[in-house]
Amino acid sequence: MSDDLNAAVAAGVVGSEERYRRLLSSIVEVARSIFQARASSILLYDEETNELVFAAVVGEGEEELHGQRFPAGTGIAGWVLTTQTPLVIEDVQKDPRFARTVAEGTGYVPKGLMAVPLLDEDSVLGVLEVLDRPERSRFSLAEMNLLELFASQAAIAVDLLQRAQRAEALVRGEGELAAVARLARTLDGHPAGLRLLDALDETLRRTT
Repeated sequence: MSDDLNAAVAAGVVGSEERYRRLLSSIVEVARSIFQARASSILLYDEETNELVFAAVVGEGEEELHGQRFPAGTGIAGWVLTTQTPLVIEDVQKDPRFARTVAEGTGYVPKGLMAVPLLDEDSVLGVLEVLDRPERSRFSLAEMNLLELFASQAAIAVDLLQRAQRAEALVRGEGELAAVARLARTLDGHPAGLRLLDALDETLRRTT
């Protein structure tokens, strides 16, 4: 229970899911602008279904791609997720990892891309991609390092998003734990309230 209580109150995430989704969208928008790419996207790993989900997309095919899912082990994004290794490909058509059928199903088939994993300590949360640079513009090592910085920020946002989702699930639930989560939302930011929550958390630790 203590972990659930922490999820409900940590970083004031209760009720903030939409804010973190907007943050993810901002990250892909800035990445696309800096790299002058046709599109940029963040795909999140859904452990329950073992799928990658387009959580934030900007540029080419954004309306069609957002929310689409495909098996986590599929294609270049699946390879980056599985190996937790950044990857640059100038011509995806020549790469055996490219899943053309999946790409065609999304409505957008890129020519080249750069992809990096979203890492949280020892786990991988998803993949950040930048697709189709201008003609005669090749990805450099410095640009890969820059994209990895974007991925680090995206991983933080994803972690907060997942905390927000767990907290909202607690608030919508029933019973004593849901009541504590609602209390956390009410008291968040008040020094006396935070001291009370700390005391509640300590009590839970002693009884579990």
